[in-house]
Amino acid sequence: MRSVDVNSDLGEGFGAWSMGDDAALLRLVSSANVACGFHAGDASSMLATCRGAAENGVTVGAHVSYRDLAGFGRRAMDVPAGELRDEVLYQLSALAGLARVSGTAVRYVKPHGALYNRIVADERQARAVVDAVVAFDPRLALLGLAGSAVERAADEAGVRFVREAFVDRGYRADGTLVPRGEPGALLSDDAAIARRAVRMVVDGTVVAADGTELAVSVDSLCVHGDTPGAVAMARAVREALTAAGVEVRPFA
Repeated sequence: MRSVDVNSDLGEGFGAWSMGDDAALLRLVSSANVACGFHAGDASSMLATCRGAAENGVTVGAHVSYRDLAGFGRRAMDVPAGELRDEVLYQLSALAGLARVSGTAVRYVKPHGALYNRIVADERQARAVVDAVVAFDPRLALLGLAGSAVERAADEAGVRFVREAFVDRGYRADGTLVPRGEPGALLSDDAAIARRAVRMVVDGTVVAADGTELAVSVDSLCVHGDTPGAVAMARAVREALTAAGVEVRPFA
């Protein structure tokens, strides 16, 4: 049977502020990208999310970011490579400890927001992220955009790279994501998104914002946990995949 992972960004509250319905999403996804405190999340939210993932049989990944709580990790930053490596290591180490006491473990790394987008093309920052993964545990997988600088850096370092596609984000004709704030960046029609997810997995294609048909290689589909209606969207995607004969299961 054909299979695919479905991941979501979770644990993105902070202190008194909550974001998304993590409990419901943990019953629908197969992998949880847990915020590590730099763009969102704190010790309590990280621990609670890891416990919820363990209870639901969901794989845990470290959702690492620039140090940018005020901007939710979505502001571009010119961080020196050595500093970026150390900060990714710091986030990994924090989440790994909390995952361990929750009865689970960190299995992969997914950069967040501006860092994710930066390492699509920035070789220096891509290598810094990969260097952190290798230093912490080279057996971890790295989740990112296919054909990117970080995929090349991971391949060179012998780190398993997992190709991700976004069911709720628009694509440009070059295969990159339409920047947030631009028309077509965010999608919201659950039925259309579900059909799109099946097409990505079964046909290996997606239609860009300008109508161009793109080839995509996908091991994992992302449903953003902070998107309004994320639970209904994730449910529609999962049901459509199942109906198409695609099994949802973790890649790690």
